[in-house]
Parts: sequence; structure tokens; C-alpha cells
Amino acid sequence: MRTPSEPFGAAGTPGAARAGHLAMLLFSALVAGSFSLGGQVAAEIAPTALNAVRFAIAAVIMGAVVWARGRVMRGAVRAALVAPWRYLILGGLFAIYFVLMFEGLKTAPPVSAAAVFTLTPLMSALFGWLLLRQVMNGRIAAALAIGGVGAGWVIFRADWQAFVAFEVGRGEAIYFVGCVAHAIYTPMVRRLNRGEPVLVFAFLTLVACAGCIAVWGVGDLAATDWGALRPMVWVAIGYVAIFASAATVFLIQFASMRLPSSKVMAYTYLTPSWVILWEIALGQPVPGGLILGGIGLTVLALGLLLKE
Repeated sequence: MRTPSEPFGAAGTPGAARAGHLAMLLFSALVAGSFSLGGQVAAEIAPTALNAVRFAIAAVIMGAVVWARGRVMRGAVRAALVAPWRYLILGGLFAIYFVLMFEGLKTAPPVSAAAVFTLTPLMSALFGWLLLRQVMNGRIAAALAIGGVGAGWVIFRADWQAFVAFEVGRGEAIYFVGCVAHAIYTPMVRRLNRGEPVLVFAFLTLVACAGCIAVWGVGDLAATDWGALRPMVWVAIGYVAIFASAATVFLIQFASMRLPSSKVMAYTYLTPSWVILWEIALGQPVPGGLILGGIGLTVLALGLLLKE
């Protein structure tokens, strides 16, 4: 039984796995929202400039939360700086993923890019074994396979011709490299964490990520006419900074300390389904029954993963 001093969902407690799954469910919903907004402004601002500002804002928000938690949490930040190279690794991996995602979307059709993204859970399971020796049993492998089929079904709108027409171009190849970085990130969180609170670990990772992207895109930052950006660009930056950066970095680190890497990244299969829900909420037509069948497969896959 959980003792009074143990917060619900703390790693190693009975509620840890459930808390991790709930965190990733919210993660997948928030990430889905960033696809629609990001796609509308990708051509109006350089990827490095957008992401540098995005993660700087996210780091400030997370830092304010840490500061508000009091002296104990601020002391935890100082203690966590014993090995700062860890945050450079994690922040660098995150920077690679997000910058290459926007870079790839310059030429890759969204459908093709989304198809590449569904490879992340399998790659994460591989890196989870290499870095942490996390073994993937037959049930998890089956769940990942079913989830992959379901996600592909949704992505290609249950259209076999659309699947056959899929071609890997330069944009898809660039984005694939970013997805590899994302897949490595998940097991590395558990590998590099030395008992620091998730909030502190996420804050320092965001700081490192913002710094890496700022150095990477210093030229783009200087060349961007910030005053000429239309309001929609700032709305997109605000959303991805708060909900798709600060919140999701915390959620994925929270879940990575409680779930195997394959289970954490399996929630990316839900992203296409969440995107459809976002579209419906924005007034777009409801998808056909065949597409809903793909959503059913992703839910089945998650059901298998939830089974201990």
C-alpha cells in the first residue's frame, strides 16, 4: 500500500504505471494540436527561429513553476546541476527532432511525414533494449504492430491507393533522422536521471534545448522580422511553447520514469486519431466508417499495452 509520503504515481508505487499512461494520453492529445497550428505557419518563419523562441518561453514557464514550488525545489535544481552534460544530451536530442520536423515539412507532404512518425515507437523499443535492456515480449510487439497498422490506416484515410503512392523523398528522410533522435530521447531520460524530481529534470532539459537551438539558429533569429509576423504565428508559437513544449516535456519525462520506452512511445499511434478530433472540433467533416476502424485498432493496441 502507498504510504502517505508517496505521491500518487511516484515511480515504484502501485499507481505508477497508470499515472504514466494517463500522462501519455494527454501528451498525444496536446501534440496533435500542434500539427494543425504548426502547419499553418511553417512557411512564415524559419524552423530554428520558431523553436528557439518556443523553447525559451517554455523554459521560462517551467522555471516559474519550479521557483513557485519553494526552497526545496530550488535546492533540487542546484543539486541537479552536478552533471549538466546530461541536459545537453537530452536537450540536443529534442532540438534535433523539432528542428528537423519543421525542416522536413517544408518539402514532405503531411501524410508522408505522419507515416514516418509512426516508426518512432518501434525504434524507441529498440533503443530501450540497447540502452536499458528493456525486453519487449510478444504481447507488446503485437500491440505495437496493431497500433502501427491502425495509425497507418488513419493517416492514409483507409485509401489503399494513397498508401501505394507513398514515396520517400528528401523531406521524409530529414524527418526520419529527427524521429530517430526522438526515439533515443525516451530511454535516455531514465538512463540519465539520478533521482531528480521530474519537474526539475524537465526544466533543465528545456533550458538546454532552447540553448542548443539558439546556437544552431542564431542567424535565423537575427534575420526574422518579428514585428511583421501575423497574429496567427504568435498564436502557434504560444500553443507549442506552453502545451506542446513545457507540458509535453514534463509529461514524457514523467511517463518515461514509470513505463518502458516501447509503451511510452506507443502513444504516438494515437496522434492521427487526436488530429481527426481536433479537425471535427474546428468544424471539419466527420471521417468515414473505414477510418474509424483504424482508430479502433489503435485503441485495441493501447488496451494490450495497458494489460500488465
